[in-house]
Amino acid sequence: MSVSLVFALLGGLLVLAYLANRFSHRTRVPDVVVLLLCGIALGPGLHWINADRFPEIARGVGTLALILILFAAGLELDLRRARKQFAAGTVLAVLSYGLTMEGVHLFCMHALKMDRMASLLAGAALACTSGSIVLPVLEQMELRPELKTTLMIEASFADGLGALVLGVLLSLIGGGKTSHTSGASLLSGMVIQIVFRFALAFVIAVATGFLWTRLLPKISNKKFWQVLTFALVLIVYSGTHALGGSELFAVMVFGATLASLLGPERAWSELEIEDEGSQIHWFHSELAFLVRSFFFVLLGAMIQFRGLKEQLLPSVEILIVILVARFVSVQVSRVVWRGPTLRERELATILIPRGLITAVLALEAIQAKPADLMFFPSLTFALILLTNGLALVATLRAKGAGDVSLAK
Repeated sequence: MSVSLVFALLGGLLVLAYLANRFSHRTRVPDVVVLLLCGIALGPGLHWINADRFPEIARGVGTLALILILFAAGLELDLRRARKQFAAGTVLAVLSYGLTMEGVHLFCMHALKMDRMASLLAGAALACTSGSIVLPVLEQMELRPELKTTLMIEASFADGLGALVLGVLLSLIGGGKTSHTSGASLLSGMVIQIVFRFALAFVIAVATGFLWTRLLPKISNKKFWQVLTFALVLIVYSGTHALGGSELFAVMVFGATLASLLGPERAWSELEIEDEGSQIHWFHSELAFLVRSFFFVLLGAMIQFRGLKEQLLPSVEILIVILVARFVSVQVSRVVWRGPTLRERELATILIPRGLITAVLALEAIQAKPADLMFFPSLTFALILLTNGLALVATLRAKGAGDVSLAK
């Protein structure tokens, strides 16, 4: 493929991504579905894109997109304003992820006859909802502000939580843990590593965010200061990874730290930035849009029709497992919610789209267990389509949900 043709294809993909985004706003169909279908058409359909070389490229592009999306999500998560719903969102995120991971793990072990470590990797990758899809969808939904904030907090934490748990499992495998290791030993090792990686990432992100807010007033009137912030995001990611922390969680906390310390009522005005700091958010959102669009088209191009057909039934069965776990999570966590209605609980139950984080974590899991998880791309792709279909149902059902009388 010539250089000019590569550029033409890239330009066409970006135009397609823009149109898919506009189509999503008009029809409420998640744009990820449109991008995936276009990837299928360009790859296995028309054979314009050769997907044989893409797994490694897709991992890098997907990880970069995750970094940008999580940082942008952190910028939108002002913890001072969201503190009333913080407990509800956090409880829902942790409970939903934990129950879903365990449910998928048990299903893969007993129904798909996978070994313990491979099934744990599958559960960790498939358990988290995609914040990159949930956050835009929530903006279009007619919900009470309290419920919307709760679901936004959950979505913001979901990506980081999934990356954290999968990273711990990968480190355990690298440290010699196998399927023959006792369950108690695996659990204790996971808890210790999760606490350590969580705490280390939190300290690094908060400290870096605090220092950066002190430096920004001196450089914010200079050209390209947003690029410096992006560079620092990448440094936070790679530095946290090198020190053994949860790198994606650190990126999100770094963004949240900036949002909390540079709130509109104080430091943004000191930076002499138009629109009260919206430039930094727009800059990273534009980059995230570019990278995630390219990633989903690549992912669609990698799918094989035969594998998708073979994994359709298992994906439906796993979807049922996910829905059951989500239902239990919503019912249990409602004790810390603020008066959810019956319809609101229904919406929270089916708003479980899988997307960018799921695909990236699936690719990471395959690298650790290639022989046991060769079927995983097709299964992940099918789940992304199915769960985004449920997200579409949720957006349609959300109309007028804020006006329904309270029902407990």
